[in-house]
Amino acid sequence: MQFSVQMYSVREALASDFQGTVSRLVDLGLTHAEPYHLVEFREELVRAREQFAIDFPSAHQSFLGDVDFDEILEAAQAVGVQYLVDPHWRPEDWTDAAAVRELAATLNARAASAAEAGLHVGYHNHQFELESRLEGRSALELFADELDPQVILEVDTYWAAVGGAEVPSLLDALGDRVQLVHLKDGDLSADPAAQLPLGEGKMPLAQTLDASAKAAFGVIEFDAYAGDMFEGIAASLAYLNRTVDTAA
Repeated sequence: MQFSVQMYSVREALASDFQGTVSRLVDLGLTHAEPYHLVEFREELVRAREQFAIDFPSAHQSFLGDVDFDEILEAAQAVGVQYLVDPHWRPEDWTDAAAVRELAATLNARAASAAEAGLHVGYHNHQFELESRLEGRSALELFADELDPQVILEVDTYWAAVGGAEVPSLLDALGDRVQLVHLKDGDLSADPAAQLPLGEGKMPLAQTLDASAKAAFGVIEFDAYAGDMFEGIAASLAYLNRTVDTAA
């Protein structure tokens, strides 16, 4: 597994100095990052790839609704994205099995178009996809069973835990479809402000990393953090590097 960072974590810094923020991430030792609002930031991301030793193998962009999907695919290709991930879908739809199956069919159709452009598409969960129980399992697991093999999942391990999942078991159940994992820590409450650098909270990180070892990228993320965000990212990256070295 290689390590990345979700750029939403540093959204305030990006708003004031996009390229300077990317430079700071590179200075922390990161060579991969995961953008959000891919289409909006297309030009800045292309410039960043040209200026810095960083790439953007995965990106968040809403595409399951009524959008110009060709424009999104063009932006993904321009930025060098391999995995295009929709970060959120309406919570109410995850309480109905028919709606979950319809959403999976939409994602499968997007996957066919994306494959022609050389891309994989996927979905990123929050807690509500795990809180909802349908046909004896979580709505996320029902959703996964309806997806074409080429569709990937990005499991947000923290929000899955908040939603009641036993995260290592969930990752085992979802299998090789999980190519991306969001890695974060905290007190396991629904309050984003309670999130902490990796290793400082209650997440079962060692078991989570073991269960996600076959994923392509582990993505550090903070939805919020009471401390200095760059220091929090640096501490999380140091934890991952220590853990990998120890495991090796």
